[in-house]
Amino acid sequence: MAWLNDAYSDEDLAAGAPVVTCDGDERAAGRERAKADMRPRQWLRGAKRPLLAQFTVGTVDQALMAVLPVRHNALRLLALSNKTFIVDEAHAYDPYMQVLLARLLNWLGAYGVPVVLLSATLPASVSDRLIKEYLRGAGHRTDRRAALSFPAPYPGWLYVDAAGAPGAGSSRATAISKEAMGAQAVERCMALRVQIEPVTHGPTRCAARRRLTVIERLLAPVAEGQSGVALVVCNTVADAQETYQALRARFDDRSHQDGGDVQLLHARFPGEVRERRTASVTGGLGRTGPRPMCRIVVATQVVEQSLDLDADLVISDLAPLALLLQRAGRCWRHENWWARHARADGPGRPAWAREPALVVLDPLAGGGSVPRHWGEVYTEHLLATTSAAVAALDGRTVAVPGEVQALVESVHGTAAEPVDWEALDARRRTAWSAHRGKELAERGQAGLVTIPRAQQVGGLHALHSLPGEEDEWEAATRLGAASVRLLCAYLHPDGRTTLDLDGQEPLPAAGPDDAAVTVAAVRAVMRRTVPVRGTWFSGEDRERLAPPGAWGQHPLLSEVLVLRQAVVAGAPQPVAVGGKRLHLDEDLGLVRQ
Repeated sequence: MAWLNDAYSDEDLAAGAPVVTCDGDERAAGRERAKADMRPRQWLRGAKRPLLAQFTVGTVDQALMAVLPVRHNALRLLALSNKTFIVDEAHAYDPYMQVLLARLLNWLGAYGVPVVLLSATLPASVSDRLIKEYLRGAGHRTDRRAALSFPAPYPGWLYVDAAGAPGAGSSRATAISKEAMGAQAVERCMALRVQIEPVTHGPTRCAARRRLTVIERLLAPVAEGQSGVALVVCNTVADAQETYQALRARFDDRSHQDGGDVQLLHARFPGEVRERRTASVTGGLGRTGPRPMCRIVVATQVVEQSLDLDADLVISDLAPLALLLQRAGRCWRHENWWARHARADGPGRPAWAREPALVVLDPLAGGGSVPRHWGEVYTEHLLATTSAAVAALDGRTVAVPGEVQALVESVHGTAAEPVDWEALDARRRTAWSAHRGKELAERGQAGLVTIPRAQQVGGLHALHSLPGEEDEWEAATRLGAASVRLLCAYLHPDGRTTLDLDGQEPLPAAGPDDAAVTVAAVRAVMRRTVPVRGTWFSGEDRERLAPPGAWGQHPLLSEVLVLRQAVVAGAPQPVAVGGKRLHLDEDLGLVRQ
């Protein structure tokens, strides 16, 4: 979907603007080339071909497709075989994806491809499995049953050399510790204050512990003093929407799009709206943009990785400890950078923000339970284990990054597995069994769908001779992520269906004489779609929300579902889908109730 992004398309190029395509234009050098816009050639924008470019940036899914039995997976392996492969946020994968990544590293080890894994919260047990698979692909004998042999010194680097003679047993590994990193380690050091707030969800519990009441109390210094920046991270889109509405009513009745001090960001906005909102949030909380006097950002997990944000205070729903640490990484993120670059374009830290702080809203504290509407976002076992771990941190400071690895291992490492089964109550036993069962099932399913290891393939036919998946749309790099693109259109009283609420952009259909839908029309539709779970829609729903017949000839439009919202008195009305009601709110995004 990269072609839908403004930064990747040519729509913003002015007439006569110089473009370096990195193929045949290398003669353009010096100052003129520095002024040119770096764009890939049109050929490299086709399906599956971007990986063939000299430098490629994308999601990890595009690389993982190389080890699924899909068409042209050999092309993906070819594209990766002559590169240095860098995986950022390597911790952010579930057991299913870890198996796929390990199989990919096995192939890259066979190709002799240098691999760099970047992570701040990767458990040693996971990194050990990944390293051993890489070495196995390079021809080394590895014993998966052996104890951890590659402990990473976080903060620091671990260098594993696979160039030794195959069959030597193990390759050389060198650890570069925090001290050797010098200034880089000092740059990111921080003493993080951790505060636990017991909360309850819903309107029927004690008002003093209600989640929204607690959040409003914590944010009072920001809103009432009109100074500082706070980030509130929610576990579900519904919680984020509810929190945003409550904070707007309490502190600022202006909407995000009207320049209000309270902003909302999650994944259920149409693509073009999410792109604008992400730019707005990063512009206010980023490193280079002018910092607002007062800003409260309510978001979901979309801010855990990749977005370079800096807040004076981070408030988060309870989540697995590794993810809490990722969210905490958005607190005082640029403090040392600010100290070196005296910024005159914005305010500094407010007086109330005396130190970096993470506030965890814990529904399990005090004997509570996981909110039912969280569903299966995170397993109860991981949340309960994290709750016990952070309870010991309440009111104290955590050295970041010095204590990070030990905290991660306490919840996500092998030492976190229960050793005294009799000491667990019935609920904890059930939760642990469900967690371990889910983990083993995901690993087992991944093992069934991946292609064989590099040493076990005698020819290209072996990459496709497996039953099941045959093409990208049938394969999955992430379990439970099967989604559909939902277009929220507007049905006006006069019978017209449009892309916009004002009724100015008709829903694209076939051109004259059944001509194909134009590229501009495809772009207009796809930029307004929202990715949602496919499980929301029954077979009957899919028939009712089917796209116009003319769209069936286009590979993208044919899969889009169209939610036709009746416009009454200028407002879209909810549509019943799968026992819920859906509608697109311009300020809240897609609402499901």
